[in-house]
Amino acid sequence: MTTLAFDEDGVDVVYEGTEFRLERELVEEAIGKSYYDVTDHEVLKIVAKQPTLQGEPRRVGDILD
Repeated sequence: MTTLAFDEDGVDVVYEGTEFRLERELVEEAIGKSYYDVTDHEVLKIVAKQPTLQGEPRRVGDILD
């Protein structure tokens, strides 16, 4: 299971029991758009090879509001 916790500076990730942080700039560079326009599904795709995507994708900007 993968857990994502977003804040204004990046994402705290727990992936297969390993905790790490993706800084905002890294996420923007990896996905190619503004951090607030990135979706949780897009972040999952850069973390996991074959992520289980459930529900509608949510923009970071909406999550942080």
